[in-house]
Amino acid sequence: MPVQMELSRIIISEINDQQVIYLKEVDGDRQFPIMIGIFEATSIHRRVKDFASPRPLTHDLICNIIDQMGGELDSVVICDLNQGTYFANLRIKMDGELIEIDARPSDAIAIAVTNQPNLPIYVEEHVLDESST
Repeated sequence: MPVQMELSRIIISEINDQQVIYLKEVDGDRQFPIMIGIFEATSIHRRVKDFASPRPLTHDLICNIIDQMGGELDSVVICDLNQGTYFANLRIKMDGELIEIDARPSDAIAIAVTNQPNLPIYVEEHVLDESST
């Protein structure tokens, strides 16, 4: 059963290639970091701080494409952790079906905070267990 999480921190470093976001359990105390790239971190930060862009950015484009094609963004699930790499699915409702699209967690979370309203973010229990070891 996936656990609902929320974005709790974004750490952007100008001197490192890897940036860090922290997800925290909505109804609990567990949290864990995910290392992401600067472009995804900047996109997430812009959305969280409500910075407007004069033109659609990549994650805006993805949300717009899904909407224009009749889909509805449902949620993000971080579904696996393999050799230090997290895996996620972007869940989309389309034609009465729930479709899961493989995505990097950073992109999936950027889409989650870009969508209005923001999408729920879930993490599989085994991923939480593995990330805390």
